[in-house]
Amino acid sequence: MKIQFTHPWILSPAEAMAVQQALRPRLVLTDQLGTVQRVAGVDVGFEAAGTVTRAAIAVLSFPELDLLETVMARRPTTFPYIPGLLSFRELPAVLEALERLREPPDLLVCDGQGIAHPRQFGIACHLGLLTDLPAIGVAKTRLCGAHAEPPDQRGAWTPLWLRDEPIGAVLRSRPGVKPLYISPGHRISLLTAMDYVMRCCTRYRLPETTRHAHRLASG
Repeated sequence: MKIQFTHPWILSPAEAMAVQQALRPRLVLTDQLGTVQRVAGVDVGFEAAGTVTRAAIAVLSFPELDLLETVMARRPTTFPYIPGLLSFRELPAVLEALERLREPPDLLVCDGQGIAHPRQFGIACHLGLLTDLPAIGVAKTRLCGAHAEPPDQRGAWTPLWLRDEPIGAVLRSRPGVKPLYISPGHRISLLTAMDYVMRCCTRYRLPETTRHAHRLASG
């Protein structure tokens, strides 16, 4: 697949925040999905004491969740670890990995935030916009906002709020485990994002897309 557009990646933190602010108005937070048959999990790990970024993409069939294709890419890490700016550290390798896919996915499921982010522009937003693909942020921890605890049952959720605006959902993927933090990235609504995440979750807390990608990224 071909990346739709890109921008410089070697930036100061202030310049990176300015890019987020400039790109944020271009996000589409309503459903603009076609038929979803290929859903891709996206995860990133690091090697050599953080100097090498290792991006992994796992493409699964949907709704069967059979593994169809995996790709990886390694690149030198060029941006420091700064919460809220992780996409500038991780996406150069992710974009290289995506370009190695035989076919583009219909939906991206990112290990990280969508609009549940201080500037409402997490890695799922950034990646979705650069590829013009529907993208969901599925995070294991909260980056910002406040919420009530969801009931301890599969599919239960509560809104995640930031400055009196809903920016995501705190979703219980199965009983007895910590919830996930779901937020739209691009070309998808929150309710539809939650539906796809739940349909990608089987016996485990994390969706199968994330589980496959994580094994590759950290292996």
